[in-house]
This record gives sequence, structure tokens and C-alpha cells, in this order.
Amino acid sequence: MKLFINGLKTILFGLFFIYLWAWASFQFKYFDKYVYINFPKWFIIPGYILITAGGLIAFATAMTFVIIGKGTPAPFDSPREFVSTGLYKYVRNPMYIGGFLLFEGYAFLNLSFSMMIFPLFWLIIVHLFIVFYEEKTLEKKFGQSYKNYKNKVNRWIPKLY
Repeated sequence: MKLFINGLKTILFGLFFIYLWAWASFQFKYFDKYVYINFPKWFIIPGYILITAGGLIAFATAMTFVIIGKGTPAPFDSPREFVSTGLYKYVRNPMYIGGFLLFEGYAFLNLSFSMMIFPLFWLIIVHLFIVFYEEKTLEKKFGQSYKNYKNKVNRWIPKLY
């Protein structure tokens, strides 16, 4: 039952955060009137590919938190167990990478240069959150196992073993 509840909470949190960040991303479209770049209509094809890849990555990592971590991706309801399997075996922040791909895909679908810039700002905010809050919190929560993981697995660039 706990697994079901965590899965449901993860879906609800995920939908909320995707909607929130998609709304924020769409606000950047306003600046397109100052940028004179017209993208060809075929740009929507990479948009669909990026959204699909990002969505699959975000979903897979979120479900890893639910099933293996026995929690959710939300910082206020985080996993109780340390997660270093699945995509986390290759890179420490695959969920954020999935989010980045989702937002870039959304920008491509909207043929918006300004919206393509938004994920870069978002990534800076995420990076600062990770460095100054998340990693310190994980070190306190999981101790040496997280420190060992940090030394072995890159933050952003996947290591393919």
C-alpha cells in the first residue's frame, strides 16, 4: 500500500512541477518578438524526440525513487533508502537531465528561441540547489555510502562502464 501511495504522490508532484516549469518556460516566449529567428516547421520533430526521451528518463528515475528508495522525488518526501541503481548508476542527476530535455523539447515544439534559453537558466538554478542543498543533505542522510557514490559517479556527465 505504501508503494502505491508513494507512486501516486510522485505522479501528482511530477505533474505539478512539470506544469509549473512549463508555465515558467512559456513566459519566455514573450521575448521572441525581440529575437528574429524563424525555425523551420520540422523543428517540432526533435521537440517530440526530446520530450519523449526526457519524459522517459524522468519517469524511470522517479519510479526508481518510489520502488528502490521507498519515497518520492520531492525534497520534502525524499527516498528513505539510498538509490544508486538504474540510471543513477551512470550519473547522479538523471531526473534533472530528463527535465532539461523535456523543457528543450517543449521549446522546439513552440519553435521559440527564447524558450530554448529558459532551460539553461533552469539548469543553473538546479545546479546551485544540488551543490548547496541536495548534496549536503544526502551526505548527512546517507553518510559514507553517498560520499563513495559521489566520488564514483559524475554529477552531470554520464559514465558508461
